Amino acid sequence: MTIPENQQVSWWSVHEYVAARLTDDWPMVGTPAWCGLAENDPRKLAAILDAAQHWALRMETCQEAYVDAAREIRASQDWTPVIQSVYNRARYYIPRRAS
Repeated sequence: MTIPENQQVSWWSVHEYVAARLTDDWPMVGTPAWCGLAENDPRKLAAILDAAQHWALRMETCQEAYVDAAREIRASQDWTPVIQSVYNRARYYIPRRAS
C-alpha cells in the first residue's frame, strides 16, 4: 500500500460519490445474504460502497477526536521545560556498544 501525502479523510466527499450509486435496498456487507448475491448484482456493490462510506465517517471522526485531544494536551501545561529536558538529555546520550 502506498501511503498518501495527506491521510485526512473526508466523509462528505465519499458520501456524495456513494449516494449517486446506491440502489434502493442492499444487505449488510459480509452477511450471509450479501455473500449469496451474484457477483454482478448491483446490491452487492451498493453494500460495499455503503460500508466504505461508514468507514470514511469513522476515520473522519477519529481524526477529529485525535486533533482535539492533541490540542487539549498542548494547552494543559507549558511544555517548554519538558522539551528542554529531553533536548539536554539527548546531548549526554552515550550509545551502547555490542559486546
